[in-house]
Amino acid sequence: MKDINLVINPDDYLVLVNKHNKLSSTYIPSDLELINELYSDSKQYLRKKARSAFESMTNDAKKIGLNIIAVSTYRSYDYQDKLFNKYVKEKGIDYASMCSARSGHSEHQLGLAVDIANDNLDYDNFDKTKESNWVKNNAYKYGFILRYPLDKVDITGYKYEPWHYRYIDSINLAKYLYDNNLTLEEYNKTRNNLE
Repeated sequence: MKDINLVINPDDYLVLVNKHNKLSSTYIPSDLELINELYSDSKQYLRKKARSAFESMTNDAKKIGLNIIAVSTYRSYDYQDKLFNKYVKEKGIDYASMCSARSGHSEHQLGLAVDIANDNLDYDNFDKTKESNWVKNNAYKYGFILRYPLDKVDITGYKYEPWHYRYIDSINLAKYLYDNNLTLEEYNKTRNNLE
């Protein structure tokens, strides 16, 4: 792939990691924390602020009878490499490129991304659940954004992932992106034009 930039500020909560912006193979967030087992299906880690916000969100959902579970959070560079190659082997490069990031290009390596599910742990049907609807309309209140919306595939480069949320450490900005239906790519483009 052409035009790939090495990310120089990986600890920035607004850092853009995508098909054009790559993390170092050695980058590991220094403040990863284990998510409470009440809110995950196995040992899952997020950066400290993201973990706290995620647990607040899932706890509030529980109060109204919804069960939100973290099923994939921090992933190392090497883990992502194996995952991407597994998709290539099973479904081909075109499919893999639309549903999985190459190593270094995954937000999961930031420790700020969380793939969520409900009790059935079924990604493919998550969009049809009460939990998905609630998270879609409330995640911004905790500083999370839906990262790969249905109508933005041409901008993000990835298929619709109703389960993939990204923590950006700003409720105000998350609300702004939610209200204006903007992706992180679109926001960064605007921000870069203003600087």
